[in-house]
Amino acid sequence: MQTSLIKKALSNPLSLAGFIIIMFVFVLSMLAPVVAPYDPNYIDVKAILLQPSMQHWMGTDGLGRDVLSRMLFGGRISLLVGLVAVGISTAIGILLGALAGFYRGWVDTCIMRIVDVMLSIPSFFLILAVIAFLTPSIINIMIVIGLTSWMGVTRLVRAEFLSLNEREFVMASRTLGAKNARLIFTHLLPNSLTPIIVSAVLGVAGAVLMESGLSFLGLGVQAPQASWGNILTDGKEYIQFAWWLSLFPGLAILITVLGYNLLGEGLRDALDPRSGSNR
Repeated sequence: MQTSLIKKALSNPLSLAGFIIIMFVFVLSMLAPVVAPYDPNYIDVKAILLQPSMQHWMGTDGLGRDVLSRMLFGGRISLLVGLVAVGISTAIGILLGALAGFYRGWVDTCIMRIVDVMLSIPSFFLILAVIAFLTPSIINIMIVIGLTSWMGVTRLVRAEFLSLNEREFVMASRTLGAKNARLIFTHLLPNSLTPIIVSAVLGVAGAVLMESGLSFLGLGVQAPQASWGNILTDGKEYIQFAWWLSLFPGLAILITVLGYNLLGEGLRDALDPRSGSNR
């Protein structure tokens, strides 16, 4: 069944295009130690702000570091932050959404009021406020983004559970004496995975953008460690005559976010029978 779902998802042109883009970026990032032509932190004062050439395909920065090498290693950081942050937010969202949708009553009321309060605060400013009191680091960035972006998943899971709770197969299992844990993990959660998977894929794109924005502001990944956001920060100082320092990391962020968005939209169209393309 899982194989057929994967084949169905990849048969969709949108999800296939997104998958190819993501895999291309992922493979290049993971192979960075092998394919990077230079040490990303090596400073060469004789090669400061060189334009793209055969020796430095994406030019060099203000310290003579090879931009291509820094892009490859920076991709590892940006993708790692996105995946881990979404893993944290999805786990929290599934737990709270399942509790709210299954038990309903005062449990649902308490959880959803917390969700409403969290949604009333702009997430980017909330993250900025939290990060301002913490030491900027990769771990802190992943945790903070994950802990401030679980509300959408919670609402999705809750809605799915409320809908499935009244289905015949759930009521039959409950009549036969199935315990709550079995109902949740055997019947309800597996049948709620489609919107969760789509939300997680789209969430990675948002987390990559969030990490890039924080690093651009100097509150994310700190130098000399490379990320696409702090490469952009370096580029804004030389944007008038060193265009490559802004162009290449900007394109990397654009292509990666586009890939995840295409994959998420394609998965939704392919796996959700209620979507417009499957009616």
